[in-house]
Amino acid sequence: MGSEAPLPKWASTPCIMGIDEAGRGPVLGPMVYGCLYCARSYQKTLASLNFADSKTLKEEKREELFENLKADESIGWSVDVIDPRELSAKMLKKNKVNLNEISHDSAIGLINRVLNMGVLLTEVYLDTVGDADKYRIKLSERFPSIKFVVAKKADSLYPVVSGASIVAKVTRDRALREWVLEETSENMHRSFGSGYPGDSETKAWLAHHKHSIFGFPTLVRFSWGTCTSYYKDMVEVLWESDKVDEDVGYGSSGKQLKLSNIGFGKASKRKIEEIESSGKGRCKFFHSRKLEQLTHF
Repeated sequence: MGSEAPLPKWASTPCIMGIDEAGRGPVLGPMVYGCLYCARSYQKTLASLNFADSKTLKEEKREELFENLKADESIGWSVDVIDPRELSAKMLKKNKVNLNEISHDSAIGLINRVLNMGVLLTEVYLDTVGDADKYRIKLSERFPSIKFVVAKKADSLYPVVSGASIVAKVTRDRALREWVLEETSENMHRSFGSGYPGDSETKAWLAHHKHSIFGFPTLVRFSWGTCTSYYKDMVEVLWESDKVDEDVGYGSSGKQLKLSNIGFGKASKRKIEEIESSGKGRCKFFHSRKLEQLTHF
C-alpha cells in the first residue's frame, strides 16, 4: 500500500502493529527492521494465517507467507534496511551510537512512518531490545496515545510480530542474495555462508577478503569484534589529518589517523561521516506496495 494510494477504510479504525528485526548478529550485510499492521478486528484472522517466528521456518515457507501477506489487502507492512556501513559508522564515531539505540531509532521510525500515513495505531507489539520496561517507557513517552507491549520472544507470542519477523527476514535474505559487491578484486566471491561470526564459511570469507590496506569490502560490519583479529595483518597507514579530523580526536596528537584502526574498505573517516550524514548508507523505508523491486530479488 504505497503512500500515493488512498488508505483502506480499516486503517481509520483502531489498528495494531508488530515490529521485529532480522540480521542483528551477523558480521555481514544489513540489519532489517520490519513491521506489519492491521485492524484490531482482524486479529483472529491474522492468528489463522500460520505466521510464526521466522527463525523456526524454512526459507521456502517464509517466502510463501511473505507473498501471502503482500496479497492480503487487510494487511500493511513496511521495512527499514540499515546498511552495514551505517551500522559501523555510527558505532565507531566519536559520539558512538550503540546497536540498541540504532534498533530503537529504527522501530520509532517505522511507527512514525505508519502514523504519518494516517493509520490509527492504538497498540504496538515489539520484541525487547535491552531492558523491556525501559524500552516500553521510552516508547510510551514518545507516543502517549499508543499502548506498547514489549516482551522477550514476542515473535513467537504474537502473530502480528511473527508476521513482522517474516517481513524483515525475507527482505534481508533477498538483499543478501542480490548484494552487489562494489569492490573489483579478481579473487572476490560470494560464498560467505550465513554471515554469522561463528560460521566457518563466513570466517574463511573474511580471511580471504581482507585487504592489507583497505580493510574489508563494504558488505562487512567492520565495527564487529569478529573483525578485530584480522587487523594485526593489515598495514599501518598514516597520513596528515586536516582540521576536521583533528576535531574528531583520533590519536593522541590529533595529527595522524590509522586506517588499520578503522578497517573501512576504500574510505576515509570523512567518507564514513558523509555516508552517515547524507543518509546514503541506508536504504531508508520501503513500504509494502512500493517494495515490488524486492520481490524480484
